[in-house]
Amino acid sequence: MSIFNVFTLMGGLALFMYGMDIMGKALEKAAGSKLSAILSKMTASPLRGFLLGLGVTAVIQSSSATTVMVVGFVNSGIMTLKQAIGIIMGANVGTTVTAWLISLTGLQGDSLLIKMLKPSSFAPVLAFIGLLMYMGSKKDKKKNIGVIMLGFTILMTGMDMMSGAVEPLSEMPWFQQLFVTFSNPIIGVLVGAIVTAVIQSSSASVGILQALSTTGAVTFGSALPIIMGQNIGTCITAILSSFGTTKNAKRTAAVHLYFNITGVIVCMTLFYTLNSFMHFEFVNGVVDQRGIAIVHTCFNIITTSILLPCSGLLEKLAIMTIKDDMAEEEFAMLDERLLLTPSVAVERSKAISGEMADIALDGFVKATAAIAKYSDELFDEISGMEKHVDKYEDKLGTYLVQLSEQDMTSEDNHEVSKILHVINYFERISDYSVNVVHAAREMQEKAITFSGEAMKEIDILKAATLELTAMTKAAFKNNDIEVAEEVEPLQHVINELIMEIKNNHISRLKNKECTIELGFVLSDVLNAYERGAAHCSNIAIAVLESEKDIYAPHESSRSYRKDERSAYQENYAKHKAKYTTAKV
Repeated sequence: MSIFNVFTLMGGLALFMYGMDIMGKALEKAAGSKLSAILSKMTASPLRGFLLGLGVTAVIQSSSATTVMVVGFVNSGIMTLKQAIGIIMGANVGTTVTAWLISLTGLQGDSLLIKMLKPSSFAPVLAFIGLLMYMGSKKDKKKNIGVIMLGFTILMTGMDMMSGAVEPLSEMPWFQQLFVTFSNPIIGVLVGAIVTAVIQSSSASVGILQALSTTGAVTFGSALPIIMGQNIGTCITAILSSFGTTKNAKRTAAVHLYFNITGVIVCMTLFYTLNSFMHFEFVNGVVDQRGIAIVHTCFNIITTSILLPCSGLLEKLAIMTIKDDMAEEEFAMLDERLLLTPSVAVERSKAISGEMADIALDGFVKATAAIAKYSDELFDEISGMEKHVDKYEDKLGTYLVQLSEQDMTSEDNHEVSKILHVINYFERISDYSVNVVHAAREMQEKAITFSGEAMKEIDILKAATLELTAMTKAAFKNNDIEVAEEVEPLQHVINELIMEIKNNHISRLKNKECTIELGFVLSDVLNAYERGAAHCSNIAIAVLESEKDIYAPHESSRSYRKDERSAYQENYAKHKAKYTTAKV
């Protein structure tokens, strides 16, 4: 084996891993938000979790990516440790799909069907079609499908290069002797674990073993412990991702490790005990690429079949190993590990921004009640909610900036842009709720109250504002276009109500029915209502503009008002009549 074979081997490995990486990422992007919905779905049983993990990993071609996402979900509090265990087990079986795809290169025969099933026959066609889709389409979905095809072709090209590079090894005695050494179970497991831990991909390490099997020097006896060790080595990715996480997230990574170690111990004990009595003839036989795929799949299925009913014991073992401390851990709203799968991170950001919307808008609603009935408890509650919203804005804003740097679909990019805009509006609404309750406290401390007429006007304004906040919340959280179209017309009505209240206040001042001191308080309250309503309108416009590349609220607002026959005018007339009638 010359130095040029080594170079070819290195290049083949690079292409193999690069192809696997871009194919997996393109599959993730193609799955989009559905991937998040599947993974974050609450699993009622370990079996359902197993099926979810198997399906997702078979799609994205990486058990490491699945387990890292699961660690992130547990760390974020959207999945429990018990629910994560089944998914981890399913991921181990799902990752065997890659080995079966690679085994197609080893098909033998002269029939047309067998020739067509070989990647060397159809991969070039896939590459050509993939390139046309990637270069010629403007739609993300088609581009992603093109990248999947190109990634698969690159992967298979790398596999062929590795197989060709190691072919001369078949004639070298030292290489054959090397695999005799690997037949020692302990050494084989260690080699498989170390290689997989270094490259952080069991699929890639299995692919390397399949390439080496083309030399004819790899036997079942030497391949079996290496494959078992590869399952242990792949745990390193989840372990590294669990650093700095909550206790349950660390336990999730520990369960992954315990599951694979236990599986190796059980399967090795069973196999070598039976072999000592039955002396399996195939142990010393040469294994090919398909044989490795079979061994890889059988090992993971047997391990899962034995340990799936014992998932509760794995959970208890992880809890015993990583014990709770007395200090309360801060809840992790967002997890940077999810950034590795942007579509999942976007969905998590949407969920968190929905929580922020609840707190900000509910705080504004509660503040409106303080004008009529103030209490220190209400003041403290609203102030605490405002601080909580500030925390959301800080955490979520930082996370979204990091997320915006990732490779995402245009749909996810638009969603990130929308959330970045609206969280500032939620934070401002929360600030105005504090302004209202401050005004209410000032009235309480100074023992002053609005006149009966002023309170009637404020009650009408409050009713309109309550409807506005409810519509804003529904429009944003449900991405409801029809509801969003009603927000700005109602905000227009609220602005007119505020202007009318100001004019009536001036009239009362002239008639000495009100005081300057109350006028300052009323001005603060009305300004908070006006600005809060304006931000609700901005949020609704963000929902309406979510499909566009450029977010321009002021231009959009003018365009919605422009057409007298538009839905805007109809909604405006409806709300105007409603609150005019209420006033009478």
